Amino acid sequence: QVQLVESGGGLVQAGGSLRLSCAASGRTFSTMGWFRQAPGKERAFVAAIRWRGGSTYYEDSVKGRFTISRDNDKNTMYLIMNSLKPEDTAVYYCAADLTPGYSSSYYYRLQSKYDYWGQGTQVTVSS
Repeated sequence: QVQLVESGGGLVQAGGSLRLSCAASGRTFSTMGWFRQAPGKERAFVAAIRWRGGSTYYEDSVKGRFTISRDNDKNTMYLIMNSLKPEDTAVYYCAADLTPGYSSSYYYRLQSKYDYWGQGTQVTVSS
């Protein structure tokens, strides 16, 4: 049975940091990613990482502030979030994709390409 379990969300002041974790069980994936859904908005891509090779992809607004990484031995993905802003407030979801790879990095940003999802963890950034 495949499970993705997120942890690490919480309340932080603007400028602060948080680390999110996503522990995967049941199988190994080709790509894992983070998406977020802010109040009143649709869920949107944040970052993704290829399990083999470690290539990373970021949404423009988080580049330079967020870092995605993975621990192959623990089958766990992380999102280190620095310099947090109130507009980063959202429920953050972990997602996993079985497809070996795509010809363009565009596809890693598409929710429809991911096969499994976690339950989400709330991140709230106060001003």
